[in-house]
Amino acid sequence: MKKSIWAVALCLLFSEKVASQNVKKNHPDSEKNKMEKINAHQYTTFKVDSNITVYKVTFKNQYNMVVAGHLFISENFNQNEKYPAIIVGHPMGAVKEQSADLYASKMAGKGFVTLAIDLSFWGESAGEPRNAVAPDIYAEDFSAAVDFLGTRSFIDKNRIGIIGICGSGSFVISAAKIDPRMKAIATVSMYDMGAANRNALNHSQSLEQRKKIIKEAAEQRYVEFTGGKRRYTSGTVHQLDKNTPPIQREFYDFYRTSRGEYTPKGSSPELTTHPTLSSNTKFMNFYPLNDIESISPRPMLFITGDQAHSKEFSEAAYQLAAEPKELYYVPNAGHVDLYDKTQLIPFEKLETFFHENL
Repeated sequence: MKKSIWAVALCLLFSEKVASQNVKKNHPDSEKNKMEKINAHQYTTFKVDSNITVYKVTFKNQYNMVVAGHLFISENFNQNEKYPAIIVGHPMGAVKEQSADLYASKMAGKGFVTLAIDLSFWGESAGEPRNAVAPDIYAEDFSAAVDFLGTRSFIDKNRIGIIGICGSGSFVISAAKIDPRMKAIATVSMYDMGAANRNALNHSQSLEQRKKIIKEAAEQRYVEFTGGKRRYTSGTVHQLDKNTPPIQREFYDFYRTSRGEYTPKGSSPELTTHPTLSSNTKFMNFYPLNDIESISPRPMLFITGDQAHSKEFSEAAYQLAAEPKELYYVPNAGHVDLYDKTQLIPFEKLETFFHENL
């Protein structure tokens, strides 16, 4: 009997030691297991200041899907301090190496640790099929980014903000409504991806047209379920002609030229920016502005160009949001101008907003 008791005791002691070792091994302060220093010139579509160090990072969201990101840290970084942090989300159909990395690098130069992420199903983040639409999972990716940053020893978890560019503007709002750890929320050239797909710009799409799109997507599900070819929709055109509308020309100038073109590994230029047809109708059920007032008293900043075709979405969000809130118009700026034109992007405004509210 005594031998049996001692055997159990030794077994428990060994188990506790192994458990302790596993906790230490997986402790969130083990940054070297999460961060890989990379050469910015190989990963971005723009020049990163030499005083900014870039790291490739990965972490999992609540669905156990790997989310990939780029972490930007200033050379003035002191590992013994705790810094405010900002997460940046890319436009719908884009990847982090474009606008998100640009914003992250610039805000890192202003004293923040910044993280640009790829949304699930896009870029280097996990998710099959590629280019699938899943707005709830997109929102979860931002909360997972807070999980990651908030468990870094050099981040003050009570000072984490977020920037959503274009479509990510609606995803960060959706995330912030149920994640109070996001202390300050800014959107730039926001697209409400739900309203845009239900109604199109300026409510130019009828209910009959919407139903036709839904029916086509539903029929495509049969094709894919039986092993047929996957189809893609919307996104940016690949060629211009005399009939190409101005808004498509605006996107083409960024996504289809050396200005902002980027094809992630494993994809192809023909597929970049294009969501799958059968999943795109998920946006029809996406209502990010419902209950937006519940984000208060956390501050919100909506930035849009005064010439932007998308400004209706920032204006609608501002009207529905509760105080504190601000709608900021960038003079003489269109929608895509605020993706990368640093002479127009109001980085000083963003710096002030986050310094005051983080």
